[in-house]
Amino acid sequence: MGNTSSMLTQYDIEEVQSHCQDLFEQQEILSLYQRFCQLDRNAKGFISSDEFLSVPEFAMNPLSLRLLKMVDALNFKDFVAFLSAFSAKASLKQKVKLIFQVYDSDCNGKVSFKDIMEVLRDLSGSFMSDEQREQVLSQVLNEAGYTNESFLTLEDFIKVFGSCKPEMDVEIPVD
Repeated sequence: MGNTSSMLTQYDIEEVQSHCQDLFEQQEILSLYQRFCQLDRNAKGFISSDEFLSVPEFAMNPLSLRLLKMVDALNFKDFVAFLSAFSAKASLKQKVKLIFQVYDSDCNGKVSFKDIMEVLRDLSGSFMSDEQREQVLSQVLNEAGYTNESFLTLEDFIKVFGSCKPEMDVEIPVD
């Protein structure tokens, strides 16, 4: 299930649907499989960092280096599961969980003030000073009952940022 010459069986499609909580219809799974095979240029059954960077929208993303840690060597099933957070059908919790993973760069299950500052720096570039970023982040954390010394778990992160509706309902190109 990752080789361009192989085809997905009905069982494979249903297994992938189940793995990503039925967020994609069978036809969408087939389209994503075609895209996966295009990206998997060496037909290894997984997509490498370099192959992900061949997608211009991915390469241009200011968070691409962080995302690469999450997507390097994904097989097809995990590729679809990763993309499921971008689906309009995904719950807010699923979307916030993906965002949490982006912030949790050391994968310790906790996000620190420093972790959030690094992402904010990546996203805002020179448009904001570190002082401005610190001020905004401190205010958001304080309003939610946390300090700059707090370590946020996924549940804490959802509490702080889950009320913001992320604009992650993007069209996933499958051509």
